[in-house]
Amino acid sequence: MRDICQDLLAEYRELASLCDTLTPSQWLMRSAFYDWTPWDEIAHLCYFDQTGLQSATDPERFAHGAQLLNQRMLGGESISAVARERYGSLNGANLLAYWRTLHERLVDALAQLDPKSRLAWYGPPMSARSFASARLMETWAHGQDIWDVARLRRAQTVRLKHIAHLGVTTFRWTFINRKLDVPPNQPYVELSAPGAGVWTWNDPCTENFVRGSAEDFCLLVTQRRHLEDIALEFNGEAVKQWLSMAQCFAGPPADGPAPGVRRITY
Repeated sequence: MRDICQDLLAEYRELASLCDTLTPSQWLMRSAFYDWTPWDEIAHLCYFDQTGLQSATDPERFAHGAQLLNQRMLGGESISAVARERYGSLNGANLLAYWRTLHERLVDALAQLDPKSRLAWYGPPMSARSFASARLMETWAHGQDIWDVARLRRAQTVRLKHIAHLGVTTFRWTFINRKLDVPPNQPYVELSAPGAGVWTWNDPCTENFVRGSAEDFCLLVTQRRHLEDIALEFNGEAVKQWLSMAQCFAGPPADGPAPGVRRITY
């Protein structure tokens, strides 16, 4: 677990350092992600880091809270509204300070677990390692919204491999989640890594493939950019269908942004 926990902590700390630079007005600027502000983004991460810590250290308390959250969601409340209710008394700086202590505690708790230990979550239970990877992905994705608000381009790191791996391995699930027939062959994925090197998944194929930068692929599978707004090269009808609806995060089917909506000029 050491490697993924180190990467998760680095992702948390990088985003927290960016948030340290936000002005009071920037904390309240609306992003292109459903009009969420940086405050909303951090409150969202804070909520699920808090419940993640409960899952790792107090499973019964987590189960009770998850049941209550499910009831509220079925009643029509949004997760953003729930997070605003919980942390609404905190301004951006105070929310950031609270989140820092929380995610440090979560990483410490995860580091004590066997990578194969099962953690309860809002869907099926997850291994501790998969849970840490999912938290890293969500932190990177919601962090992207904040980088976009600040109109800053962040340096990419090899931590992207965790997100890209989730993107590739959720190929089948993306179709199953939408109750669509799953294509028989998984595509060959070849991504240029930050700095140097190439990451690949599945068997080489000239008919069904995706090629491009790891950053572009991760922006797509986390639904932070539309396919037309990045520079991936691909081939195959099933591959095109997948990329048009790729979703590496759990939950019901979600539609990514329309072309140009989240295109950022630095």
